Amino acid sequence: MEIIMESIWSQTVQIDKREHLPGDTNADVAVIGAGMAGLITAYLLKKQGKNVVVLEADRIAGGQTKNTTAKITSQHGAIYKTLIEHYGREKAQLYARANESAIDAYEKIIYDEGIDCHFKRENSYLYSTVDENSLKEELRAAASLGIKSYLVKLTKLPFPVKGAVCFPEQAQFHPLEFLRGISRDIQIYENTKALKVNGHSVITKWGTVKAQHIVFATHYPFPIVPGFYFARQHQERSYVLAIKGIEKWDGMYYCMEEGGLSLRWYEDVLLVGGGAHRTGMKYSECGYSALRRSAKQLLPKGEEVAAWAAQDCITHDELPLIGTFSVLRPYWYVATGLKKWGMTGSMISAEIISDIICGIENPYAKLFSPKRCHFFAARKKLWRDIKISMAGLKRGWLNEGVKRCSHMGCVLKLNKEEGTWDCPCHGSRFKRDGSLIDNPAQTNFRKSCE
Repeated sequence: MEIIMESIWSQTVQIDKREHLPGDTNADVAVIGAGMAGLITAYLLKKQGKNVVVLEADRIAGGQTKNTTAKITSQHGAIYKTLIEHYGREKAQLYARANESAIDAYEKIIYDEGIDCHFKRENSYLYSTVDENSLKEELRAAASLGIKSYLVKLTKLPFPVKGAVCFPEQAQFHPLEFLRGISRDIQIYENTKALKVNGHSVITKWGTVKAQHIVFATHYPFPIVPGFYFARQHQERSYVLAIKGIEKWDGMYYCMEEGGLSLRWYEDVLLVGGGAHRTGMKYSECGYSALRRSAKQLLPKGEEVAAWAAQDCITHDELPLIGTFSVLRPYWYVATGLKKWGMTGSMISAEIISDIICGIENPYAKLFSPKRCHFFAARKKLWRDIKISMAGLKRGWLNEGVKRCSHMGCVLKLNKEEGTWDCPCHGSRFKRDGSLIDNPAQTNFRKSCE
């Protein structure tokens, strides 16, 4: 059977095309980006009576949203013990509540709008193949924060594990079916790339949108100044295989060890995620090849029918950056750094940003505020990223003839498995011919002598 290099979501749903921006216009809010975070933000603001315009450079859900595994869960790997250690119990509990409430918020919208999107409540399991004690520590941490969870010795997985922590009543869905449902009545302009944002104006090829408020829901915010978001996070690639021919079991699974698998079902297809690495680095040890080796070893009867990859922004302190873009631009807003948990992160982002714009107090806004300073939690990754970026910039600027990222000039590395040129500094990606795939870069790459 031919392997399709496209997500199962893109294969099964087509969202009607929208026209490009017809010319200059005004709005209460301009949202840049028609992915999950941007469209939920627009949906919530429209419910509050705001005039909202959404600008999308390509197609609705044309970025990272179409490549998610679409788990809606507060189970984010072995995170709660670390959150308590770094931020204290109160902030860790806010994080847990925010993600738990996001699951309920999806369910309410789906019910209110009558959206058929394969939404299903499922148990989510954090499993380990080597260490039961670490599972118990994470269970104690999660339970202490009020998250329903319990330890199981046996799972339905077709390979041996030391045990798993079950988080009941989590959820999964079809993300494009959901977006098709909520976007029906939203004013969206496709193929309308934001070329520049000046004050209250978003400038595009087709015209300018002037808005009281501007939301950057572009996965990775492209302005360098203010905000300096390029220095506050890095990007990682992760990979998904769609596999048929395996006896189905209940629940979603996520391995707590590095290099483990993420598992969930869509109808009779098992989605197997893994192979993660920093964008622009470690290709030989990760990527599709490593994921396929693991899948073949643990799921030998399965037949791969599709494969795709996603890119995630990860902040130095492990918490998303959601809220006011900068003190210098209080009318700009940002949602980025959602890690590998973009579904709950998108809902949290949309609720926080829409509440700020509407003057409503949000209980989670302070925790995720871009104005926060968590130096203790961020220091190791911050120093690592500084060293990687300085090395990439040095090689890019001092060596003639190399391919350089158009964002800040870092030297690019060839990703042979995906046939792309990737930037290890800030995660921009380009096709072989130099055309842009992923931001923060906004233009095609160039050689250092150009």
